[in-house]
Amino acid sequence: MSKIPDYARIQEHMTSFVPVRPEEMQKMEKIAEDSDFPIIGPAAGYMCYQVARMIGARRVFELGSGFGYSTAWFAKAVRENGGGLVHHVVWDEDLSSRAKTHLAALGHEDLVEYHVGEAVQTLRETEGPFDLVFNDINKEGYPGSLPVIAEKLRSGGVLIVDNLIWSGRVFDEEERDPSTEGIRELTRMVIDDPAWVSTLVPVRDGLLIAYKQ
Repeated sequence: MSKIPDYARIQEHMTSFVPVRPEEMQKMEKIAEDSDFPIIGPAAGYMCYQVARMIGARRVFELGSGFGYSTAWFAKAVRENGGGLVHHVVWDEDLSSRAKTHLAALGHEDLVEYHVGEAVQTLRETEGPFDLVFNDINKEGYPGSLPVIAEKLRSGGVLIVDNLIWSGRVFDEEERDPSTEGIRELTRMVIDDPAWVSTLVPVRDGLLIAYKQ
């Protein structure tokens, strides 16, 4: 019987199939690696791009955008879908400034609107509907974000949520911290709601992909 490879090797194998990224995106990947900054990484980023392309997304809202790595994948998809707008949202002015620099270098400055503030409140205040919402905020805030997302996402749109595996902590019944419980609760809310058609994809730290009926 063949041996099943460990999780890290599976992720490396998946990443090997991702097309070569532009030099600026590779630079962002190196910055994240060197500073231990959490980005979605190439395999998850490429999946986000693919989903956005498949549904023809032209209006994308990110809740929690870091220094713009995931934004770059969504902007690439939006451009190839004919143009539109990606909303980049972070708490921190420095992260927003860094994102502007990276995304300008990638030629995406015309496709991105930058917000500095609390992500869910920013979504609440921004006119929808959106074709795709990406959620990567503080995990204890996941359950409370879902009603706002559902209101702003169009029928036929897609919600993508990061970190649903949470480095395996969701499997440990003794893990009861607010972040882990927030991930568990959001997962239950989406899975149990017939308005969503959803699946958990074990790429990187787990992506929940949910289609809004």
